Amino acid sequence: MTKFDALIAMQAAVKDRSILSLFDDADRAATFSAQTGDMLFDFSKTNLDRETMDALLALIDGADVQARRDAMFAGDKINETEGRAVLHTALRNLDGGPVMVDGADVMPGILATLDRMRDFADNIRASDITDVVNIGIGGSDLGPAMAVQALSPYHDGPRCHFVSNVDGAHIADTLRGLDAKTTLVIVASKTFTTIETMTNARTARAWMTENGGDPAQQFAALSTAQDKTDAFGINPAQVFGFEDWVGGRYSVWGPIGLSLMIATGPRAFHAFLRGAQSMDRHFCAAAPHENMPMLLALVGIWHNQICGYATRAVLPYDQRLGQLPDYLQQLEMESNGKTTQMDGTTAPFHTGPVVWGAPGTNGQHAFYQLIHQGTRVIPCEFLIAANSHEPDLTHHHKLLIANCLAQSEALMRGRSLQEASEIMAAKGLTGAELDRQARHRVFPGNRPSTTLSYPLLDPFTLGQIIALYEHRVFVEGVILGINSYDQWGVELGKELATSLQPVVDGSEPATGKDGSTAALVAFIAKHAD
Repeated sequence: MTKFDALIAMQAAVKDRSILSLFDDADRAATFSAQTGDMLFDFSKTNLDRETMDALLALIDGADVQARRDAMFAGDKINETEGRAVLHTALRNLDGGPVMVDGADVMPGILATLDRMRDFADNIRASDITDVVNIGIGGSDLGPAMAVQALSPYHDGPRCHFVSNVDGAHIADTLRGLDAKTTLVIVASKTFTTIETMTNARTARAWMTENGGDPAQQFAALSTAQDKTDAFGINPAQVFGFEDWVGGRYSVWGPIGLSLMIATGPRAFHAFLRGAQSMDRHFCAAAPHENMPMLLALVGIWHNQICGYATRAVLPYDQRLGQLPDYLQQLEMESNGKTTQMDGTTAPFHTGPVVWGAPGTNGQHAFYQLIHQGTRVIPCEFLIAANSHEPDLTHHHKLLIANCLAQSEALMRGRSLQEASEIMAAKGLTGAELDRQARHRVFPGNRPSTTLSYPLLDPFTLGQIIALYEHRVFVEGVILGINSYDQWGVELGKELATSLQPVVDGSEPATGKDGSTAALVAFIAKHAD
């Protein structure tokens, strides 16, 4: 028996029920939605009814989500496998009072670092620097890269570039065409030992030195390892640290967001933090049935653990949110992709879903075919703004909105064989050919989706969106009984890569390696220049 068995039984009883029929309730759209400020989350196009929603809301109390939430915000060490607090929320606690960790208020240090970032960003923006290259990986790359693209209408500073892959092509293609004398390189690594990041950093330093730049003045570090940044030759005044209670995939709010602050300016970055802070306050104050992060999490639990839908598609109808699905892949899959529960036992149910997606309308001409007519049900999460940043292209945005709303309606409504047959009959088909052609045009429908809508993708709104998904991950993790804030699954591959490097370069034999790995090493060595 698991905590989800009663819900699974409820789902089995209604799984074939028409979502469209639930709209016989004239209040459904209002009942199955939540709002905070000007942001609306609509989950009415799902198979949830009042009874199943009440049962899902009971999971919040059953898992003590509110108590766990309060412990996180208070600085308790809820990351129990690493013995750490989880306080990315403190980075945007701009006027919320003290936050205590081990008896000390961490807010003065956070605000002092934010002031240093602001001064540094202002100086860079007023200098001759034309380009910024952020070198990181994982959370040190995905967060700022996503946010910089999302807020491109607010860019009035240097151009920003992001390097993450240790594949030499990535840094070579990025540096090509840049002027070493007017480029700032930011190395983002908390420990300053991440092998991919440090390999790229050394390559960038050599490039700058060889092309007339000054690494001593044109490198900055986002790291707590002062001894290592000193040894690398980075000016201590250009090193910005953050504590171990800020996980990489939750770190864009602090020094990891320096590239965003340089690109858009401190004022826009401040609004970004304010947006996240507003979602924090909503998360802490709203009752569960009105609490947007809790409701988003419960819809995710319903679709994944209860209905058995293994994936979710994130579909922003905003080109500038093109990297949001990639960002949420890490946020959700690294956080909740776990097998072991907090008590050390194996989870008796599936945990995190597979998260993927792409911007609409591009996805409509790529993978929506499978979403509409494939054999697997894929819950979809649409995002759409009421307004765009291009007032002279309003007709584009209206078409974009029409596509977004049409897709969610089509997923729910579908098309019956009778409707398809009438369409084919109108085209002059009859008999067996009419039936054959009509069957190809049937859409099963009854496929769930949610929609997150807001007035405009500005810095405040982006902060709200990211914080919303962060808290969704937290709530799901608490209900699943797992630790969302460690990532031991990342470590084994790193360890094996370190041990394989001397085998690959030929300084050690492949003794002890499995037959496949040894054969691949031999093949690559044979064909390497």
